[in-house]
Amino acid sequence: MKINYYTDQGVQVPHLRRQIISRWIKQVANELGKSLGEISYKFTNDTGILEANKLFLQHDYFTDILTFDSSPAGSSYIAGDILISLETVASNAEKFNVPYEEELHRVLIHGVLHLAGLDDQTPQEEKLMRLAEDRALILLRRLVGDRPFLST
Repeated sequence: MKINYYTDQGVQVPHLRRQIISRWIKQVANELGKSLGEISYKFTNDTGILEANKLFLQHDYFTDILTFDSSPAGSSYIAGDILISLETVASNAEKFNVPYEEELHRVLIHGVLHLAGLDDQTPQEEKLMRLAEDRALILLRRLVGDRPFLST
């Protein structure tokens, strides 16, 4: 299991509690019957995610996350690349009236849930995805304890 963190477009990697994040992601994957291979997070801005959305998916719009699965078909482990626009995460946090740190971690686990096989294309799938995200955030709160989600 390996989790990598990268950036582009002059964006800084958020001050994540990496050891806790690793344990958290591993636990969430295990609850879904999966183990972890290699996951790479790349943090970008809206320009970077729009370019990737156009290039790889032929979509001409902004999004908070793009997930690229590299797990072999039928595999019991998950692996892939997850591209996150920190600008869209921040605007979504404002829009949904939640702390930025919570929205960022929701998006971090959203990509993992996609790699584990959850989708959010239909209203029913979206509801199940939100429930899985909420469950994962509860677990993260237990792991973090009374500390903030992000380190300083």
